[in-house]
Amino acid sequence: MTIGSDFNYPADIAIGTSREKRSIKNKWRGRFPSPPDLCFDYRALVEQTGGIANSINSNHRICIIGAGITGLTAARELYRCGFKNISLLEKSKRIGGRHLTVLGGQHSNNTGRPPFEMGAMRMPFFNRSDELPTDGRSLMAYYAKEFELAHSNFPNPGSPWVKSTGIYLREGSIDNSGQPTMLIWKNKDGITPPPGETLSAVFAKWENFAKRMTQKVAVFYGSEQWELLWAAIVERYEGISFRDLVKMPVIESWSKDRPGDFGGMGMTAKESAVFYAIGIGDGSWGAFYDICSLYPLRTAIFGFSSHLQLIHGRVKLDGTTVDSPHLESSAVFDSRGLRFNKPSYKGLGALAECMLFMSIPETGNSVYEHSIEKSNGLLTDSPVKKLEKLKSGKTRVHYQWNSSNPKKIEPCYADFDSVIITLPSWLIETQMLLEGFDQEMLPFDTINAYKTAHWETSCKVYAPLKKSFLSKNTKIPQAIVTDSFIHDVYTYRYNDHYTYDCILLSYTWEDDATKLSSLSDKELITKCIEELDRILIKSTNIQEKISPYIGHDQAIVQRWMNDSNSLGCAKLYRPGTYYEAVGLMKYNKDYSFKSGLYLCGESFSVDAGWTEPCFRGAIDTVINICNKTGAKFNGGFSMHDYPEYKTEHPHQSN
Repeated sequence: MTIGSDFNYPADIAIGTSREKRSIKNKWRGRFPSPPDLCFDYRALVEQTGGIANSINSNHRICIIGAGITGLTAARELYRCGFKNISLLEKSKRIGGRHLTVLGGQHSNNTGRPPFEMGAMRMPFFNRSDELPTDGRSLMAYYAKEFELAHSNFPNPGSPWVKSTGIYLREGSIDNSGQPTMLIWKNKDGITPPPGETLSAVFAKWENFAKRMTQKVAVFYGSEQWELLWAAIVERYEGISFRDLVKMPVIESWSKDRPGDFGGMGMTAKESAVFYAIGIGDGSWGAFYDICSLYPLRTAIFGFSSHLQLIHGRVKLDGTTVDSPHLESSAVFDSRGLRFNKPSYKGLGALAECMLFMSIPETGNSVYEHSIEKSNGLLTDSPVKKLEKLKSGKTRVHYQWNSSNPKKIEPCYADFDSVIITLPSWLIETQMLLEGFDQEMLPFDTINAYKTAHWETSCKVYAPLKKSFLSKNTKIPQAIVTDSFIHDVYTYRYNDHYTYDCILLSYTWEDDATKLSSLSDKELITKCIEELDRILIKSTNIQEKISPYIGHDQAIVQRWMNDSNSLGCAKLYRPGTYYEAVGLMKYNKDYSFKSGLYLCGESFSVDAGWTEPCFRGAIDTVINICNKTGAKFNGGFSMHDYPEYKTEHPHQSN
């Protein structure tokens, strides 16, 4: 979802808002724009020389389940702190999780193909509009700078970074056009509203609501009053769906007597139907109409959708890779000799590769180099089957090594002081047994919250695009948004080094993705191309096919709900379940000291669909493990500086 992707108001309003004015004399407080639930500057803690802390118990035995971006971040920062007895267990034969960058193979029909981002693809750095993305006070900004990842403005529909956006709704008749027409939106200055009477009206109502809320949030964020204001906003909106928020009446002005109430958008049924299909030109929001309204609010108001970046990788301007560890290796192997995906350092996948393979100044080597020195330091193809709490206080982790080889599967177990779970929560319930954890270690409320969490499906259809399309075509818009089953179409170029450019033929979520599930990949690719041609030919102001520019045979489909290592694309929460979601974020502080179990990553956050909650969850876990083991925090930080999560409805008793 890309709510407000062309609307950088949160990043714009932050200009001139100094940190000192909002601070409560605490250097660890966050600044706007940043996620709302924990006003804390994680970057300030991590970017210190020496990292978060200095361990006094380096042999504390830690198991990290999952080598996605969360698990790799936790491993890197724990190792920086001086913890040396770390085991990283990964179910699949690759690292990175839902950061899935697919490259063209050598000596195949897709040689020279640019990276296809089949998972996460556009990163918010939470930078203000007057600073570089890597100067944003986010962990994404920190790691992108640390690893020297090249990036550029992502070409979202409706943004200044595309030449034009085509909008095709109601078979080209949204404004009662006499002939089927594709509306063309050119927004080079970033402030031009979408064309047509209907779209302009919808855009204005969204913009008025967003400005009204953002202006107050920006003033209070980081101040002593912020937690109270956010609690009031949560109380007002946590039981309301996004669908209801869109239709709710507008309020004339904000009142300090009702600080959490910013009203609604005041759209009519017809406007709501258009908003469902197009948002403000950046793609369908309909898949998210029935989730908690706090989710789109946090996405639009707090910087998740401002100045989004396309990650090129550790590459030069021409796209060639910068010299990096194991780049020239013929293969890489885990601690027991199983082969897994070697690093290419291209696309967003470079982030996970850097986490594992790049050396750490404090240690002199990388997590990978340290891990393969031990027989179980890094194990791939090793799904965890059971966690067993022992009377000694340790946790026994049962896993299957070499699980994809039926003839050589080896059941194994090892005992740990701390176990970090980073998996999508549905995998915990369906593929992992937890035994021996009593209610003081793992309450039923926690189990129920992660079992009943809602994971959305998502489907992407990528294909190579001939360079002549972006270089020479003048009629077909660079991006297209429709209410057809394809919904959103993106075309973009990394650089001239790749033989082809990219076309994301269809990007869908929830019901819009589920309805495509009966089609085979080949059928879906063909159907998407045919439908796009149909729309373009029917539009009387276009009447040109795009299919001649597309590499049909090299197209790729990714369906995240069918991925056995994910069972979904991102975690969402429905109206009335916000406090359960926040309760999962608070588990580490309340229960991990006794249980030795740590929950972190997107599964246990409320900022679903982004990489920042993966980082923040990983660092939260490192903070709590350091606290438990008596590590000395750097920079004068203490747990008194770490904010509290608000997990109860204000009208509920303790």
